[in-house]
Amino acid sequence: MPLQQSLIIAVYNKSYVLRCLFTALARQTMQNFEVIIADDGSGKEMADVVNEAKRTMPFRIKHLWHADKGWRKNTMLNDAIRESTTEYLVFIDGDCLPAKDFLYDHYTHREHGKVLLGRRVEHGERWAKSLTVESVRSGDFERYMLADAFDALRGKSVRLEHGIRISNRFIRKLVEKSDAMLGCNFSIFKEHLVAVNGFDEDYNGPGLGEDSDIFYRLGNLGVSGKSLRNLAIQYHVWHTLTGVSDANRIRFAHTIQQKSIRCLNGLQKLSRI
Repeated sequence: MPLQQSLIIAVYNKSYVLRCLFTALARQTMQNFEVIIADDGSGKEMADVVNEAKRTMPFRIKHLWHADKGWRKNTMLNDAIRESTTEYLVFIDGDCLPAKDFLYDHYTHREHGKVLLGRRVEHGERWAKSLTVESVRSGDFERYMLADAFDALRGKSVRLEHGIRISNRFIRKLVEKSDAMLGCNFSIFKEHLVAVNGFDEDYNGPGLGEDSDIFYRLGNLGVSGKSLRNLAIQYHVWHTLTGVSDANRIRFAHTIQQKSIRCLNGLQKLSRI
């Protein structure tokens, strides 16, 4: 059976989490996919995990890497688009673990002219420290425990409601709402990304550039968002948060001012004249 979708995973170090992520992918209900690791300059430990997964996992894995010269995630994402061999692309970050129906939900709800917008459960530090490969393999990481409820009550974990999978069409109409794009959970036909020239490599840090910017440009193209709230469930592995730089805010403001569709420094390097 031909591959039906490409899963692009943006990573930077966190080798143990990547091992857990591969374990989560091995239990996906839909298995005919390829994995492209878009590695923004990680060390040898990450390469070791990827090479081990190539030997043991049932899906095809490609590892794209460049030297660590600061945040260049968008460059790696564009490289991954070029390397993908399917027409449908799913994007996640290497610090997020997909539930078993994650890829199934993205693929079965795909729609031309739409970008599918997933959410994520934001577990806290306690959950992250208790995470094991075995808890992922068994599916326990998807189940809520009493400790998770206590974490939520204390504000240590948030958005636990996004971990409740709702497939009934009638009920979904009650929970669906307009969502922003999260760079860690979205999917789209490759042709739509090519039409906007991919990710803008002029961004120099996290936030805006890998989600808000491209979502805005897709909207200018006529590609609208389609909510996957309470579908395509994923769980974020806690880490300290990083802020959005002033340079990125200025870059995004310029995109809006110009009403841009295609960025200049993306899949193709276009003239600035």
